[in-house]
Amino acid sequence: MKKNYYRKAVLLLPILLVITSISCASNKPLYDWYDYQEDSYHYLKNADEKSVKTLIETYEKIISKQNASRAAVPPGIYADYGYLLIRSGKTKEGTEMLKKEVELYPESEVFVSQIIKRLGKK
Repeated sequence: MKKNYYRKAVLLLPILLVITSISCASNKPLYDWYDYQEDSYHYLKNADEKSVKTLIETYEKIISKQNASRAAVPPGIYADYGYLLIRSGKTKEGTEMLKKEVELYPESEVFVSQIIKRLGKK
C-alpha cells in the first residue's frame, strides 16, 4: 500500500511543478514607460533645463522603442511631449504630436483641441 502511495506521489510531483511554474510566469506589460515616472518627477520638482531635456529624451525613447504587448505609445505621451515641445519653442513639431495623440486616442480630442485653439490665439 505504501509503495502505491509513493508511486502516485512521484508521478504527481513533476506535474505539480510544471503547473506551478506556468502559473508564476509574468505577463508582458501593456505599455513600456521606461524612465518616465522618475524623469517626470524630476521635471515637476526642478523644472530646469536639464530635467526638461531628460524628459524629452524619455518621451522620444518611449515613442521610438515601444516593445510592450500592445506595441503602442501609452496614452498622454504624445500630448505631453507635444506640450513640452511647444513650451521649448518648437510649435510646429509640438502641434504635430498633439494631433498624433488625437489619432491614436480619439477620446483626447476635446482636451487637445483646447490646447491647439489656445495656441492659435497667441
